[in-house]
Amino acid sequence: MGLSSANWKKSTRSNTAGGECVEVADNLPGVVAVRDSKDPSGPVLAFKPHTWHAFIEHAKQS
Repeated sequence: MGLSSANWKKSTRSNTAGGECVEVADNLPGVVAVRDSKDPSGPVLAFKPHTWHAFIEHAKQS
């Protein structure tokens, strides 16, 4: 997966004290990438867009 064109955005729900932060790149064709903002060169989780959106909708209801 090529991430060089990823437009990373920090979650609005991230901890402002520098703790638990995630970043999401949803501008890539056919994939939504998620990473730990404290480790930008670390591992990346990749989801199909419909799977990611289903997760977000479920999280909003919890």
